[in-house]
Amino acid sequence: MESRDPYKDLPQVPQFAVESEEFTSGCPFAPAQYSARLGVPGGKDASPQLAWSGFPEGTRSFALTMYDPDAPTGSGYWHWAAFNIPAAVNGLAGDAANSGQMPGGTVQLANDAGFAGFVGAAPPAGHGRHHYYVVVHAVDTEELDVAPDSSPAALGFALYTHTLGRAVMVGTAEIPAD
Repeated sequence: MESRDPYKDLPQVPQFAVESEEFTSGCPFAPAQYSARLGVPGGKDASPQLAWSGFPEGTRSFALTMYDPDAPTGSGYWHWAAFNIPAAVNGLAGDAANSGQMPGGTVQLANDAGFAGFVGAAPPAGHGRHHYYVVVHAVDTEELDVAPDSSPAALGFALYTHTLGRAVMVGTAEIPAD
């Protein structure tokens, strides 16, 4: 399955670097990044370790999102949305989203599984390879005016006018048909 890049139609902004010790962009996620909550055996719903650098001057905070445009929903699937990450932070430990290790001031929105935090990959069996866009957004303000009960799409709308730069990794996941 070829994925639709959800960022290609947005304003182009400078790219910066993001890396993970747990997966390589364009390659499958580690089992920890799959979803036990959504029924994947061996999944742990652990957000990946991330480190970023080279973000634009003027960055005042960061936002983090993980989105699957290949989900068979017509609107994709949001796995993670966090914002107001302080500009002094340049990485997150593995499982930071669900273990209480997010930096002070960070707001995590409810994902499409219905809870605030990270939900791992869980493509339908036999649906093919899904692409998960893990994106660090460099933001021009310390705090985005997004309510904590907003949707990840509302965060995306706020990021439309406040993103200075973007760092993108794409993890993949596929579950064979039974």
